[in-house]
Amino acid sequence: MSVGFQAVQWNRGKIVYDSIMVGLTACYIGGYTALAHALAPAGEAPDWGDLRIAVFGSCAFLMITIILCIGPLARLDRRFLPLLANRRHLGVFAFFIAALHGWSVVDWFAARDSLPDLVSELTTPSNYARFIGFPIKALGLAALTIFFVMAATSHDFWLKFLSPAIWKWLHMAIYLAYGLLVMHVALGLMQDNRSPVVPIVLGLCFATVTTLHILAAQRGRSFESEAKLPSNGWIVVGPPSSIPDQRARIVHAADGERIAVFRDGDKIGAVTNVCSHQNGPLGEGKIINGCITCPWHGWEYRLEDGCAPPPFTEKIATYPVRINAGMAEVGISPLPPGTPAALRIPDESFL
Repeated sequence: MSVGFQAVQWNRGKIVYDSIMVGLTACYIGGYTALAHALAPAGEAPDWGDLRIAVFGSCAFLMITIILCIGPLARLDRRFLPLLANRRHLGVFAFFIAALHGWSVVDWFAARDSLPDLVSELTTPSNYARFIGFPIKALGLAALTIFFVMAATSHDFWLKFLSPAIWKWLHMAIYLAYGLLVMHVALGLMQDNRSPVVPIVLGLCFATVTTLHILAAQRGRSFESEAKLPSNGWIVVGPPSSIPDQRARIVHAADGERIAVFRDGDKIGAVTNVCSHQNGPLGEGKIINGCITCPWHGWEYRLEDGCAPPPFTEKIATYPVRINAGMAEVGISPLPPGTPAALRIPDESFL
């Protein structure tokens, strides 16, 4: 293959992250089990087959809800960025919990010699034309398949081998999987369990994910500039002082491409808004020690030429910039990745 394999590099941050993740999951499973026993009728214990289906299923659903909340939370408040840095670990772990839920369902049918009924439910075409009685296990199986593909391609090897754009598109399928899970719960558990707790929790989870994504989208637009339409191939960004120091304003090229125009003191430069790692929004990051730093995972690129500092070799596209009549302007056509394009701002442009 054209991409070299690199083993996972563990550090203290990852170990702490995973330890907390495993600990909280164990607490949830243990707490759920203890509560189920406490609420059971006197002298009776909940059926272990039913209980493990419920505990693993609800745990996986909540974990995936949290995964979908981490991204927008990190855009709204930088204190959530540590959760984003190793979110893939949480995703892989959530897949294993979901797989335990799926295995528990199959084992439940096997213990009752009902596997043929399960197969018949999934393979009878007429079942899929019904609302009541729809084979909800097919929805769960489809979601689990998506999570398996995402977990199997979570390592950076696949990110490089597939390219960031394809890898990102593939992992955006988590939204499809989440929709399938919502329907899986709504058509299944809510029909069997008449308790108001289930629809309330399901509604709160879905509303939380939706609301956070809307707020994050509004937050992203706050970085975007009301730039004037291109004139002779140049977009007027505005006075250099309108670009926050060590921050960026994001403008749109004619083809919809976002361009991040950064200012570092008296120096200005423009790069693609897309990080080469996981397509993170570079324009929402900041300049640290002279390097544009992606807010998602901290990947760095020099403002001068879009090159990662040594020993790293990643490069991103830069854009030509100029000061014209006291206004910062950026060209609409990208330069080859790693092309020097930044310039110093004349003193009179700050007047």
